[in-house]
Amino acid sequence: MAPYFETVKSFADIPISDGIDTKSFLEASDGLVMMFSLFGSQVFGFVQSDIRNNINGVRNRYQSSEECSRTLESLAENEAKEPRRDGTACLVRLIRGLSLTCQALQNMQRDKSAELHVCFKKSYDSVLKHHHTFIIRSVVYVAIRAVPNRRDFYDKIAQGGSQEKLDEELCRWLEALDVIVNRMSSFLENKGFGRV
Repeated sequence: MAPYFETVKSFADIPISDGIDTKSFLEASDGLVMMFSLFGSQVFGFVQSDIRNNINGVRNRYQSSEECSRTLESLAENEAKEPRRDGTACLVRLIRGLSLTCQALQNMQRDKSAELHVCFKKSYDSVLKHHHTFIIRSVVYVAIRAVPNRRDFYDKIAQGGSQEKLDEELCRWLEALDVIVNRMSSFLENKGFGRV
């Protein structure tokens, strides 16, 4: 059986030419949440729960207005015409969560000796810290200390597959996610939908 990382929908496979395809984006985001489930505990619970809830909010909007929500951009623009903008609020928070994860894993890829908790703390400090109160920050810092060590993380994701292939695919996946996060962050802020 192929390692999970080789079978999950990659952010690199999401069409983005006319906007970021909503359905593909949601599938890849689901895959990210499931990847964290490989650890079998709630060690990534703070990331998983937030991302899963926001995926569901975006998915609800997509399913209720599929025709005018084919791209993430059209989903937000069309929902802006309505009194309630729950899907767009979830999209902003989802992009934040994906940005946190993307930056943490990029930090890990760049610094081959850094432990995962250091990479997540660095990412949290730049992406989410300013959105949280002191109490929330304290809870998050404790949770970050509980993430697995670097080697265990790689072993769980690789599932016995080649570490080189995992590194190669992870780089491709993160490059694409970075493009999506940056594109959506700019779009959401420039249109006044929210700041990532």
